[in-house]
Amino acid sequence: MDYGICNLSIVALRAEPSDSSEMVTQVLYGEHFKILELRKKWCRIRLAFDNYEGWLDTKQYLNISEEDYNHFQLLPARLSAEIVDIVTSSENQPLTICLGSTVSISGFMEHHFEGKFISETLPKKNLINTALQYLNAPYLWGGKTPFGIDCSGFTQMVYKMNGHKLLRDASQQATQGEALSFIEESEPGDLAFFDNEEGKITHVGIIMEDNYIIHAHGKVRIDRLDHSGIFNYDVRNHTHKLRVIKRII
Repeated sequence: MDYGICNLSIVALRAEPSDSSEMVTQVLYGEHFKILELRKKWCRIRLAFDNYEGWLDTKQYLNISEEDYNHFQLLPARLSAEIVDIVTSSENQPLTICLGSTVSISGFMEHHFEGKFISETLPKKNLINTALQYLNAPYLWGGKTPFGIDCSGFTQMVYKMNGHKLLRDASQQATQGEALSFIEESEPGDLAFFDNEEGKITHVGIIMEDNYIIHAHGKVRIDRLDHSGIFNYDVRNHTHKLRVIKRII
């Protein structure tokens, strides 16, 4: 089996091996992965962090050895803490990276990083502070950055920045943690999940104090949460139907 690491800022991971295919998620700088299938222009990969699979352009990563991959698995995560930061190559060329990029292995790629990073598991109360860093980020299907993010990418990255692991999609995240019976039992940082008319979970957000929720819907925004779901004051209506509340940590 072959292995790789993302040596660019943000790379699209697609549903099919085509530039016009749906972007299912993004691979951020420093993320490593297994290569499951290799073609001339595309490879199908499995990300180490959440086991998410998709197709990556073969021009947009760096090959690593199995030994390197296993070593990276054991390294403590160090994630860039600024919305935008810079790593510098050995040729003194800058590369822009964004919030949540993995900088612990920048040295492997002969890149130099001097910015702020997060390298510890932070208390649950810090989740909301992290979530607010993404406020007003535009909604982007498959996105994971402050420049475009979807609902489950938002929750995953907020938890990741605080040293906790969530799966990628809302329906997958809903399988994690402990279900709560009532909103009144929830704490800031718990996750609320919402379903569609067919009963499929399609949306997730992070509960805040005083029955507010922060979530990605058009943009990362703060709305009211009640027993029916999310009430959006802009449209004066409920936009999402509450299915379950989960405590992950």
